[in-house]
Amino acid sequence: MQGEDPFDQGAGSILRQPKAVWATAGASVVAFMGIGLVDPILPSIAKGLEATPSQVSLLFTSYFLITAVAMLVTGFVSSRIGGRKTLLAGLALVVVFAALSGTSSSVAELVGFRAGWGLGNALFVSTALAVIVGAAAGGSAAAILLYESALGLGMACGPLLGALLGDASWRYPFFGTAALMAIGFICITLFLKEQPRPAARTSLLDPIKALGHGGLASVATSAFFYNYAFFTILAFTPFVLDMTPYKSGAVFFAWGLLLAVFSVLVAPRLQKRFGSLKVLGASLVLLAADLLVLGYGNHTAAIACTVVSGAFIGMNNTVYTELALGVSDAPRPVASAGYNFVRWFAAAAAPYLAPKIEEWSDIHIPFVVAAITAVVGAIVVWIRRTALTHDAEELEPKHGAADGVTVFAD
Repeated sequence: MQGEDPFDQGAGSILRQPKAVWATAGASVVAFMGIGLVDPILPSIAKGLEATPSQVSLLFTSYFLITAVAMLVTGFVSSRIGGRKTLLAGLALVVVFAALSGTSSSVAELVGFRAGWGLGNALFVSTALAVIVGAAAGGSAAAILLYESALGLGMACGPLLGALLGDASWRYPFFGTAALMAIGFICITLFLKEQPRPAARTSLLDPIKALGHGGLASVATSAFFYNYAFFTILAFTPFVLDMTPYKSGAVFFAWGLLLAVFSVLVAPRLQKRFGSLKVLGASLVLLAADLLVLGYGNHTAAIACTVVSGAFIGMNNTVYTELALGVSDAPRPVASAGYNFVRWFAAAAAPYLAPKIEEWSDIHIPFVVAAITAVVGAIVVWIRRTALTHDAEELEPKHGAADGVTVFAD
């Protein structure tokens, strides 16, 4: 992708793409909104369903646990029925289970419906980038940047939508998401043609086999510990801030904007100057420090550190993605599926364990644990730095821009 300017006004510009690309990118924004949608309304859900914070946090746990397991299935499905049908299947599941989430009468029902939502979201987001790259006009740089921009915009707007609709009722954000995804379903049906199927079908065990590569296993292990820290912030901090949906939504909107800016604009520049591993190691250590201040500072400091964490998370997401896709000789969709299979288990564990750790100790300790996991992630990168650098350099020529179809889901 070096040498390509995605903002150039030519045919490959990010601003000049077919309707199919914009339809898929728009649906991707809504899909990523679903991750942070419940953030501002977690306290409201707990109150409305008479549930504890640890019970409500299972909304994230069920969602990401199913997402992790589904990573083994998405490649299997899309290589058999095609990208368009996989996208539509994922969107249909999200519409159904998001709407059902809004009708829940108990936290157990809501957790179950979120699990179904997670399956639909995994099918969609795991296929979206491959479809965008395949349908984009011109080089892949603009297509990938468009996807990453959709990710950042969705992560930023999810809490905002949750706050705006959730201020009236915690049920409305779920109905709103179902309506938006239904619109996405219609747009993709109308504007996206079927994409060519892969030459070889993906088996359910291919992502697991790919993890036999030491470099990919190291990246996945480091990302596992990092994701625990990431989702402690996303799922536990709303209870600590204890703000109205509007105020909480504004905090996480600012958090999401920093995530988007640092992921798309800042991280690539820092990588070019200092190298990916140095940027990742430093960002993880800074995230750990941020978590400690968040846990032990006053309310104002907690708000500021929550917002600032978006910068470190944005940089980490970008670097981890590139490492996962470039460190092994496995096909990129397979390597990414194996990588995501490992790391999403931490995203499932953190929302449940953080409130439990608070119950067993005090409100500070969950952030101490999260800070430790961020440091462990940095240590794994440091210990394996020689192998990671060597493997990535050896394989770089084999992974050209045309191979940039991944199943990365953030």
